[in-house]
Amino acid sequence: MTTTTAVSPIINPEFTRTMPCTAQCVDAARALVHTALAAWDLSVLADAGALLVSELVTNSVRHSGSRAVRVTVTRTGRNVVRVAVVDASRTMPERRHPRDDAVSGRGLVIVEALTTRWGTDPLPRGKRVWAELTCEDTR
Repeated sequence: MTTTTAVSPIINPEFTRTMPCTAQCVDAARALVHTALAAWDLSVLADAGALLVSELVTNSVRHSGSRAVRVTVTRTGRNVVRVAVVDASRTMPERRHPRDDAVSGRGLVIVEALTTRWGTDPLPRGKRVWAELTCEDTR
């Protein structure tokens, strides 16, 4: 298993980790988000961040066919955090409209509900799916 964690104290501090694209990596992704938010004193976003990254990573695990996934948590503003997941699939995620009795298909609906904005970026060897969380300024 290849794992890389990096912190950049420059303008946009960042935590990132690359891990195998398996169901087990969801817990590691949640831990990364919790670590980043605690380091930036933004723990108020921890529950939303953990759910957000769980949904994004689970989509990669289920649909990408990738061997690895990279999770990045970036502080893009005083109270703004961007969570991004990169995988090797070029297929962009599509928001579904599941029936009330469906047991799956709500991932991006949840992402939309939790975040101020989200999107996708095509990459030469896959895609990046990202979403931003914002909290009230408490200082």
